[in-house]
Amino acid sequence: MPNPFLSSEEYDERAHQLYNEGQYDEALEVLREGLALYPTSVELHVGLGYARMAREEFAWARRSFDEALVLDAEHEDALAGLGEVLIKFGQKEAGLQSFRKILELGYQDDLDLMLQVGRALFREGLMEDAKSFFQVAVNQAPEMAEALACMGYAQHRMGEDDAAIASLRQALQIDNEHAEARVYLANILYDRGDYEASLYHFERSTPDDHWDELGIWRLIELKKSLYRLKDGDPEVKPWEDRVSDLAGEPDDIDEMLAEIETRAAEAAEAAEAEARHQLELFGTLLHNMVDKRATADEHRVELEGVGAFDGSWEDIVRSLRDLSTAFKDLSVQDFMRNEARRVHAINGVELSTRDAESFIRASADAGLLRIIQ
Repeated sequence: MPNPFLSSEEYDERAHQLYNEGQYDEALEVLREGLALYPTSVELHVGLGYARMAREEFAWARRSFDEALVLDAEHEDALAGLGEVLIKFGQKEAGLQSFRKILELGYQDDLDLMLQVGRALFREGLMEDAKSFFQVAVNQAPEMAEALACMGYAQHRMGEDDAAIASLRQALQIDNEHAEARVYLANILYDRGDYEASLYHFERSTPDDHWDELGIWRLIELKKSLYRLKDGDPEVKPWEDRVSDLAGEPDDIDEMLAEIETRAAEAAEAAEAEARHQLELFGTLLHNMVDKRATADEHRVELEGVGAFDGSWEDIVRSLRDLSTAFKDLSVQDFMRNEARRVHAINGVELSTRDAESFIRASADAGLLRIIQ
């Protein structure tokens, strides 16, 4: 039951501590107790709104923020919370209006609030608006690493990679321990093909700094290709363990579904192989009639923006491997495994690595290349 000896500030402080620890249910209970005693406490209504929002109870969160703003129409945290909820409900203009009112009230120097609003807009994909609030924070505190890092994230999402790299590097100059900025920068550099610089930053992170498998797979791939490491090497084992931690242990249902999917894939593959075999028999006969010089082992594959590759399936995979100096020392099989892991981490598509032909046909099905012959 509510404790009449606690002030509304003490209730708010207790709830805030629980909220920061991720104990949203407990924070909600404390806030309810506090509001039973202090129904006009703006801070408790605001806290209740954020606790509701953390539990994704957005309609109830909006009600709490509305009640707070009835009591204090210019409460900056209530305006920020209401703006975020409105955008989640698809009311973009109303949400932005709530955010802009915070600026009109002169809260530009509240850096935490500026970053909070910017991150909320970033999560909803409103990059231009997110960038504007991050810019406010950078203008107020040009030596704040977190503000510069957030600016870099938004610039990257807007396709401004040169500016993003500059912002992230500046953030790391200010705070060399900013792990999120370092991992983000490493991924941008990898996408640009600057593998040595990418590995430089990846190697200055720890496995626990990563909450996404993509960056870890890229780091493992670069280590193996540049240092010629093998599977299970002590140098990459901590990173492979981190991938396992992020993937989690599959439960019984996951294992059952995986088994069903495997069986279905094998059956479909067998049927496809049979159909392909029949088509190839016909195609070979027809092809020989048109051009007797061609052989069954000659194929042509086209990679958009690069060109066409001719030869056997293995020759073509070898040519794809040799496009990057980082991978040219890998065997064909290791290259296919690395590419399959990378593609799966990026878009969830499974590429067969059973043999070169299966790999190329799966890549074509995924839209990564086109088989001409």
